[in-house]
Amino acid sequence: MSMLELGYLSFPILLVMIFLRAPIGLAMMICGIGGLYFSMGGSAMFMAKLKSETYSTFGSYSLSIIPMFLLMGQFATLSGMSSSLFRAAESWLGHRRGGVAMAAVGACAGFGAICGSSLATAATMSRVALPELRRYGYSGGFSTATLAAGGTLGILIPPSVILVIYAILTEQNIAKLFLAAFIPGVLAAIGYIITISLYVRLYPEAAGTRERVPYPERVRALLDVWPVLLVFVLVVGGIYLGWFTPTEGAAVGAAGTGLIALVSGNLSWKVFADSILSTAMSTAMIFFIVLGASFYNSFLALSQVPQELSSFVVSQGFSPWTVLTLILVFYLVFGCLMDSLSMILLTIPIFFPVISVLDFGLSPEHLAIWFGILVLIVVEVGLITPPVGMNLFIINAMDRETPISQTYKSVMFFVGSDIVRVVLLVLFPAITLFLLPN
Repeated sequence: MSMLELGYLSFPILLVMIFLRAPIGLAMMICGIGGLYFSMGGSAMFMAKLKSETYSTFGSYSLSIIPMFLLMGQFATLSGMSSSLFRAAESWLGHRRGGVAMAAVGACAGFGAICGSSLATAATMSRVALPELRRYGYSGGFSTATLAAGGTLGILIPPSVILVIYAILTEQNIAKLFLAAFIPGVLAAIGYIITISLYVRLYPEAAGTRERVPYPERVRALLDVWPVLLVFVLVVGGIYLGWFTPTEGAAVGAAGTGLIALVSGNLSWKVFADSILSTAMSTAMIFFIVLGASFYNSFLALSQVPQELSSFVVSQGFSPWTVLTLILVFYLVFGCLMDSLSMILLTIPIFFPVISVLDFGLSPEHLAIWFGILVLIVVEVGLITPPVGMNLFIINAMDRETPISQTYKSVMFFVGSDIVRVVLLVLFPAITLFLLPN
């Protein structure tokens, strides 16, 4: 069997292992190590490859940004910043029809700016917002769907752990990717708010109203969220202005968030210990998946599968837009079955070489950034697409009273908003690239 045939054979084997519920990191590691073993004949070169691949993966300085951003999110989660964000948004929007749901989306966007994780954003904001949504008469399906959709803003609005992984895989500038994600992230939040407005007009009984908050109280609530704004501007602004590297910026953000939590009295020794432990567990999970993907991608590179696939697509004369559409549809479908990190690690080494050789009228750097944002958005849609959207299960676990079928029905409105946004960003790449320097 040739190397190329061995590479193609690894795909069905990997999918079977995933559908048999094997952890995705373990499945990729087994396929990668097995492929390298047969490719190299089990020689001493194979053993040296195992050692060097492990060292080069975990010895990467770029990966140290991940635990820092995760720690920043943990400090923000456990120190009460999410409550301040929701109170501020609710005070300004809560009196409108659907206003409390809009406030939840706004708070998710703000929290996503200091968290970087979709699942963490969804889980944290659910604890804060679900009781309020219930209190003011919002239906269970509408409430859970809103929070599931709002949670996806955690991986889109920078800083984003998934964008960091994409930048490392494609050797792109992290600061530019963060900057490019900003406008699509804002569009996502606006799209969800418009969706809520349309939903409550179609189903007036799904949402109640609350009393109008006096302006002095609104201003005080707004002033309470200054730490979130400070951390976001310091981290993202500092990285973009060149004050520090992305890794240094992540460390500054973690330290700043922890200091703010300490000054506000929300950071006890127990909270600190819980934050470190949760960060260590999340980092270990991510790093294990990264290691498995590293072995598998090394095998694919050795088998020449990505190169052969790129050559095949070019030789067939397919339109670049047709190829892009098929790739995005693939992400949309499989995003319903796999988590976003696994999807990125598994597919980018295969699809990115294909996209790189197609002509979209963009420079190589702008093409890589534009494609990365599109992939991130479509994978994000998978988090809320039935039947296996991860965010849907997170929210449903926190609201056992609401049948998940009701959440499915309501969340399709938000999926529609996401699809419209993807089409808009595909047709007009300048929206994504607007803030980037020429």
